Amino acid sequence: HFWLGDAFASGGSLGYDHKAMGITAKGAWKSVERHFAEMDIDTRSVDFTVVGIGDMSGDVFGNGMLLSEHIRLLAAFDHRHIFLDPNPDTVRSFAERRRMFGLPRSSWLDYDPTLISTGGGVYERSAKAIPVSPEVRAALGIDDGAATLSPPEMIAAILTAPADLLWNGGIGTYVKASSESHADVGDKSNDAVRVDANRMRAKVIGEGGNLGVTALGRVEFSRHGGRINTDALDNSAGVDCSDHEVNLKILLDAMPSGEALEPAERDRLLAEMTDEVAELVLAKNISQNLRLGLSRAEAPVMLGMHRRQIADLAARYGVDRDLEGLPSDAELIRRAADGIGLTSPELANVMAHVKLSLETDLRTNGLPDRPEFESVLPEYFPSVLRTRFGAAIRRHPLRREIVTTMVVNDVIDNAGISYVFRLSEELGSSTGEAVLAFYAAVEIFDLRGLWRDIRTCPAPVTTRDAFEFEVGRTVDRAGRRLLLSRQWPADSAAEVARYRQGLRALAEQSPRWLPGYAADEIRNRAAKWVGHGAPKELAERVFRLIYLFPLLDVLDTAQRCERDPEPVATLYCAVMQHFKIDRLLSALDRLEHGDRWRGLARLAVRDDLYDAVRLLTHDVLTVADPSDSPAAAIGNWELNNRTRVVRAAGALGDIFASGNYGLEALSVAARQLRKVANGGDSRTGTTLLSE
Repeated sequence: HFWLGDAFASGGSLGYDHKAMGITAKGAWKSVERHFAEMDIDTRSVDFTVVGIGDMSGDVFGNGMLLSEHIRLLAAFDHRHIFLDPNPDTVRSFAERRRMFGLPRSSWLDYDPTLISTGGGVYERSAKAIPVSPEVRAALGIDDGAATLSPPEMIAAILTAPADLLWNGGIGTYVKASSESHADVGDKSNDAVRVDANRMRAKVIGEGGNLGVTALGRVEFSRHGGRINTDALDNSAGVDCSDHEVNLKILLDAMPSGEALEPAERDRLLAEMTDEVAELVLAKNISQNLRLGLSRAEAPVMLGMHRRQIADLAARYGVDRDLEGLPSDAELIRRAADGIGLTSPELANVMAHVKLSLETDLRTNGLPDRPEFESVLPEYFPSVLRTRFGAAIRRHPLRREIVTTMVVNDVIDNAGISYVFRLSEELGSSTGEAVLAFYAAVEIFDLRGLWRDIRTCPAPVTTRDAFEFEVGRTVDRAGRRLLLSRQWPADSAAEVARYRQGLRALAEQSPRWLPGYAADEIRNRAAKWVGHGAPKELAERVFRLIYLFPLLDVLDTAQRCERDPEPVATLYCAVMQHFKIDRLLSALDRLEHGDRWRGLARLAVRDDLYDAVRLLTHDVLTVADPSDSPAAAIGNWELNNRTRVVRAAGALGDIFASGNYGLEALSVAARQLRKVANGGDSRTGTTLLSE
């Protein structure tokens, strides 16, 4: 298009120099940090062993090997040399790598030989043999036997070494699945050194380079206990940085004549924004790795959902399972029987295709133009541009595409890979409706601030993940409730603002309306994680959240009955306790999810139970005096509706007396409670639900 001008990722003096920024390596390192954090290892403070592919003159390898002062680089190779340092001095070796990286050109031969530990050295790949010293044998886990190895054999030993990390910053495919032949890989130049993934002993693979491991090799490595994502995810920061550069240039070059920048000023401004652009890019790597880590943790229980989602991607969006390294339906059935979920690289592929499919859906409707997303577009740009060129940003030629991409990343990274698909499957919601429900829930419950506090708190990753899952429960339930109870108006901002304001006020008043047992449970659940390093105030905020979710119904009921929300909240909780619905909901939460239909049945029962509380609260309010206590109001209502109560009491009493809280019994209980609320007339409930 005519407005493109020179808007391409030129790098160097006229754009962002990826090597100078170290952006690709830094992005891949976010994956490494997440993998190590899941092993309770902080790469910024604890020494760890590394073997690598590349040399210090390379962008990805060189930058990567300077991202922690605690790297113990045992061995590395490139197309020229093999570097061995079996017992490196962490401090001195880091300084030497930094010196080499600063050279105009370098190879491993430039490494100061006096700094290489005993038994190590630098060897030509053209050498006939490389000596295997006792130190190298121990560091690389080489079997006793031969005193020398050929260069290809030594490279294979490096690739299969028992290091904490294999850092790939090179070119070529070095790892395949044992089921693949070298011909399948299609990289003949590395056939002599390539190894099977099931032989590898590294704990983590960081894929700064492309195609270092085949798709099936990643899956095999992962199924043997290794930690790996995909190259597309790990090294995405370089591509993302280029996208930012293009979009920034389009913005700056599309200024009206009165605001247009001189080329020199534009280039100076681009340079000044380098650090903030890097922060914006790396935030996406962090966010994607967080979601992938959470998805790994729940992969076994989500396998049924993932199986259906993969089938949907294949059927509706043409995703090729074989090409993408995704398991067949038969394989997924076998895994379900074994209690095994998707591997990390499979989840990364599914996440990528889910995002692409959602972008396709959203670009075909008007969602990017809705007022709810006006604040999204500026967040893509560095702060100086938001301040100086706010109006120009709103006119950006690619504004709809940018907004769509940002919204999709936001929803999937924060709500989960299956969030939109799940709402579609459960409620028949469109992609747009699911996205709007997510944004409404986030605003109503002020989740941005809570997520920020969780993700920046100094607790172990297991603690932070537990908090993420707890917040996710509210996102799921609030999204469902919002979609079930109303059709979204053309502009839902006023509705969201009403809920947000009312919920904030009730949350501050929670000690006055929250039942004592609930307050105790919040404290007890929080205390467990405080013992694992979480701040007490944050832990209690997290575990209070699920008790705030029903306030959506409280606020609706208060509005309908023209009552103050706080006494309605008190009555709502009293109704839940009086009819023992809280006990039924707790029993429902303890049930196994089971297959799709059992899962849908559980959700239907939960919806019915919450509907019963809402309808009963509404019924009681219609006959209660504002001065009545909750107990008096409920008692008076029961006297006036004795026939309904007695009719349901038998079945409910039998369930509570038997202690049978299976799904069938809970379904009966929910039905009986709905009858109590509706007076046995289902049309009454329908009318009330649609008010």
